Amino acid sequence: MDLFEIKKQQEQNNVDIEEIRGIFDPENLKNEIDNLEKKTFENDFWNRKDSKEILKNLNNKKKLLEEYDILKNSYEEVDTIVEFIEMGDNSFETELEPKISDLDKEIKNFKTKLLLNEEYDMNSAILTINAGAGGTEACDWAQMLYRMYDRWANHHKFKVEILDSLAGEEAGIKSITLNIKGNYAYGYLKGEKGVHRLVRISPFDSNARRHTSFAAVNVIPEIDDEVEIDIRSEDLKIDTYRASGAGGQHVNTTDSAVRITHLPTNTVVTCQNERSQLKNKETAMKILKAKLFELEMEKREKEISDIKGAESKIEWGSQIRSYVFQPYKMVKDHRTKAEEGNIEKVMDGDIDLFINEFLNFNKSK
Repeated sequence: MDLFEIKKQQEQNNVDIEEIRGIFDPENLKNEIDNLEKKTFENDFWNRKDSKEILKNLNNKKKLLEEYDILKNSYEEVDTIVEFIEMGDNSFETELEPKISDLDKEIKNFKTKLLLNEEYDMNSAILTINAGAGGTEACDWAQMLYRMYDRWANHHKFKVEILDSLAGEEAGIKSITLNIKGNYAYGYLKGEKGVHRLVRISPFDSNARRHTSFAAVNVIPEIDDEVEIDIRSEDLKIDTYRASGAGGQHVNTTDSAVRITHLPTNTVVTCQNERSQLKNKETAMKILKAKLFELEMEKREKEISDIKGAESKIEWGSQIRSYVFQPYKMVKDHRTKAEEGNIEKVMDGDIDLFINEFLNFNKSK
C-alpha cells in the first residue's frame, strides 16, 4: 500500500470517525456509568431484583467506553505516523500498513456495536439448526452451517456449548442446539434466523447432479433468571430417555436425556449434553423459558404491527440467504442484497459482512 492509498484510507477512516462522533456521546456515556455506579453503593443494592442487570449494564457500558478510547487512540496514532512519513521519516512505514488495516476493522466493529442497542442484544444466544427435507444432503448442510457458526463464534471469542444434537442416519446432523455465550452474541446473530439454502454438486450423488438443500436456523436470546416467565408445573410433560451420539459410556447407557413439552403452546425442548439428568432438566427449562419468552415477544410485535397496519416481518420458514457452489460461487443475502464470492471464507465463519449489513438494514426499516 503506497502513501496515496494510505492517505485515502485514512480519509475514509476520518469520515467514519466523524460519523461515530455524530451518534456516540462519550460524555453522556460517562454520566450513565456514574449514575449506575452510584446505585451499586446504595445500602439495599444487593436486595434489589435488578441488581445483576444493573451490574451487567454497567460493565457493558464501561467496556464500550474503553473500546471507544482504544479506537480514538489508534486513529490518532495512525494519523501521527502518516504525518511523520509525509515529512520524510520512513522508519514507521513497515508498521503503518497493519496498523491502518487493524484500525479499519476496529472502526467497522465499533459502528456495528452501536447498532446493538435493543433490549436483549447484549445477551448470550441459543441457536438451533434443523435440516430440511432432503435426507442425507440436508443433514450434511446442517452440519456445514454448524461448523460455520462454531468458527464464527471462536473468531469472536464466544464460548460454544452444544445443548442437544441429533445425528443424521448416514451423515451430518438432523438438528443441533447451541448456547453461544458472550456479550452481544444474540445481537450479532439475531439476523441469522430463517431458512438457509444450499446449491451444489452433491458428494452423495453418484451421478454428480446438482442438488438444492435447506436448513432452518432459529436464534433466541438466553434469558436471565430476573426475567419472569410463568411456567406452571401442570403445563409440563417431562420425559427422560437414553442419550444418543458421542458422550461417553455413562451418557449412552442411562436415561439422562430430558424432553420437556409445554402443553399449552406445544413447545418441545430437549437436552442430552450433561451426564446428569438433573442438569439436563435445568438446561432444558432454560431453553423452554427462552422459547416461551420469544413467543410472547412475537405476539406483542404482531399486535403492534396489526395496529400500525405494517407489513409482517420475515418469519420462520422464509429463505434469507443462498449459498451457491455450482454453477458459480456466491453467497447472497436476499434481504440486504449483500454478496460474497469467496464462499470458502464464509463457510469458515467469516459472516461479519452479512451480520453488519443486516443490522444496518434492520435499523433503517
